[in-house]
Amino acid sequence: MAKPVNMAAPTHSASPLFLRETEIRRGLELLYFGNAHITRSIDRGLSKQGLGRAHHRALYFIARKPDMPVSDLLALLAITKQSLGRVLNELMDRGLVETRAGDRDRRQRLLRLTPAGVELETSLYEALREKLSAAYSRAGQGAVTGFWAVLEGLIPDDEIARVEGLRG
Repeated sequence: MAKPVNMAAPTHSASPLFLRETEIRRGLELLYFGNAHITRSIDRGLSKQGLGRAHHRALYFIARKPDMPVSDLLALLAITKQSLGRVLNELMDRGLVETRAGDRDRRQRLLRLTPAGVELETSLYEALREKLSAAYSRAGQGAVTGFWAVLEGLIPDDEIARVEGLRG
């Protein structure tokens, strides 16, 4: 049974002086706590699998772009090659991710989720989707658009194309 959605209005509205220290700190706090709560919603599912959030991020982006080259995932996650190697090896050992050689460059490794990987990623996504869609419904379309604009504003210009490349 789904939990009831809190339909209460936001507790504060932004001040016309939204660039003041207190307003910026409130935004940082909300970003921190919002992210902490949404990611906690999948921690139990990951823990049951003996996996962590780095594994989830890899599964998520591989699901978004099947046959993604390892180099692209490395750039998206902005982690070291060694860290990504550990994560991918564990996901492959568990039968969640598979690789194949590139069509033009046989040295290139392309990543794809296995059926078990798709099942796990889908279950994790659904938990996140439930939380985010409830928050979106509560805030309304205009607020969602504003939220996206703020988050996009946090991404450096030279990385926007990479993020936009994920849109389907």
